[in-house]
Amino acid sequence: MMQPTFDSTNDPYLVIKSITKTFGDLVALNDVSLSVSEGEFVCLLGPSGCGKTTLLRIIAGLEQQNTGQIHQAGIDISSLPPRDRDFGIVFQSYALFPNLTSSENIAYGLENRKVPKDEIKSRVAELLELIGLPEVGEKYPAKLSGGQQQRVALARALAPSPGLLLLDEPLSALDARVRISLRIEIKHLQNRLGVTTVFVTHDQEEALVMADRIVVMNQGAIEQVGNSEQIYRSPASPFVANFVGMMNFIPALTLDTPNRLKVGSIFLECPTPEGLEPNSPVTVAIRPEEIRISENDSLDQNINQVKVIESEFLGSFYRLICQLDDENQTQLLVEVSNNLMEELALEVGSTLFIHLPSEIVRVYPGKLANSS
Repeated sequence: MMQPTFDSTNDPYLVIKSITKTFGDLVALNDVSLSVSEGEFVCLLGPSGCGKTTLLRIIAGLEQQNTGQIHQAGIDISSLPPRDRDFGIVFQSYALFPNLTSSENIAYGLENRKVPKDEIKSRVAELLELIGLPEVGEKYPAKLSGGQQQRVALARALAPSPGLLLLDEPLSALDARVRISLRIEIKHLQNRLGVTTVFVTHDQEEALVMADRIVVMNQGAIEQVGNSEQIYRSPASPFVANFVGMMNFIPALTLDTPNRLKVGSIFLECPTPEGLEPNSPVTVAIRPEEIRISENDSLDQNINQVKVIESEFLGSFYRLICQLDDENQTQLLVEVSNNLMEELALEVGSTLFIHLPSEIVRVYPGKLANSS
């Protein structure tokens, strides 16, 4: 029988085809398909219960899909048990053996594969050096910090040189400073090794910083796939727009004139989706940092007066809650630099003009469920 062939130049390394998974009446994954290139770092991003960890576990063989297939390096692994799949995995809880030293933890998988002892010793030393902890080999997990334990867990997963690295929220149990440091280290390590990586997280910042591509999931389905800039600047749906970064959502109506909307009692010029009838409900989405402050209304398009009703100091900038001068008293979040706050002497009660350039306004058909 002819063995499957894999051409890394042309073929995806990991192919997920129409995966469906149910738990009783709960649909955890609904016809999910995704391709991952060799050496790529892909983040599965979404809220709790969206199906991202279930998908990771199916890739690993720790859960069995109801329907669909998984192909790795041209081989159908859909029904293979975990021990026969080529992957390393790191969990949120580290899952180190408390009765084994760091070196013994890293060596565990190699010993199970009957690798010669001298090769194991050399590989463990290499990996301890790689993760920047050459001195902790004889220490037990209880003597290591959380960040050190996670590094050792990562070294253990990499010890057999797997073709695929699976990371299940590996940083979420760490404090913020360690998490920021370790995500940079993991990304550099992945780049250096070139190992294909699937990383599960609910942290949008982690995904934006670490991923070559982000897969945003919601209710068992994929909402959007793209690089960090595509996901942030061109969200495909209100869910993506709301989940990744801060976003203002405003109910509006289309008008007879193309690319013109009515927001309360004011008008907005911006590109609108094709095929909408006049007076169709839409949702306008604008990121707070993209709203521009104007000292006057000299510009003739999308300039409106607002009143500052609340101000939050967030270190490197201020987040203002502003109220539009319209019949609905629509509120907008606006982010302003410290310098501009001082220059314009802005405070609660101040009035100013905001400019909403047409290119920053995103318009989605329909009205959000929580829109008033």
